[in-house]
Amino acid sequence: MKTQRKIIQIDEEKCDGCGQCVPTCAEGAIEIIDGKAKLVEEIYCDGLGACLGECSRGALKIIEREADEFDSTAVEEHMKSKKIASAQEAPTMVCGCPSSQIVSFASLQPNRKANRTDSNIMASALSHWPVQIRLVPPTAPFLKDADLLVVADCTPVAYPRLHDDFMKGKVVLIGCPKFDERDMYVHRFAQIFQEADIRSITVLVMEVPCCQGLPEIIREGMNMVGGKIPLEKVVIGRTGEILKREFLEG
Repeated sequence: MKTQRKIIQIDEEKCDGCGQCVPTCAEGAIEIIDGKAKLVEEIYCDGLGACLGECSRGALKIIEREADEFDSTAVEEHMKSKKIASAQEAPTMVCGCPSSQIVSFASLQPNRKANRTDSNIMASALSHWPVQIRLVPPTAPFLKDADLLVVADCTPVAYPRLHDDFMKGKVVLIGCPKFDERDMYVHRFAQIFQEADIRSITVLVMEVPCCQGLPEIIREGMNMVGGKIPLEKVVIGRTGEILKREFLEG
């Protein structure tokens, strides 16, 4: 059934076929066909635009037009068939980038410190890869039922005890609200909150003004899908101290 709604539009003249948009579409609506990104079926595109920030050539945009209604049931079947097909093929990476491979290595945590030659070195608390907000698919298995730690990318440099004080038992997403596209972040968080049953969110930001938009981006993504998730904001000073902790309404 056709309806007036938001949907992806792909400019094939601008598209160079890099494929970066493919893994960021959680519904599998985009594929590379004959060297160009293509919309597979209108019913697979939810119109949220999580793929927009991955295109460096500006070939993707969200428009409003008459299109088939989004069908979540059809998407589920589509993604099942894609998983079966990919399991039968040799693993590949988009543009050879290792960030396109989802890895969970939480089970390795107890052995990390034991494997180090210097027992005084702190063990990493990182449990998964990738960690960049723009690279983590909303359907990544490690997001399911997770306690989320969202980190503005300057904070790990300023705060030396990040792993011990904040990362243990949490799934980490890192990004910059100043240099990355705000709308892409909002849509990415909306999809994460829609796909994964996130239990809690802790967001670490620096005291500088450009960081302060990150909690609002998260809240906006939450509001897009009607979610209510406990959200704590932690402000880190430029000299490495915790300046403020507060709980925000979702």
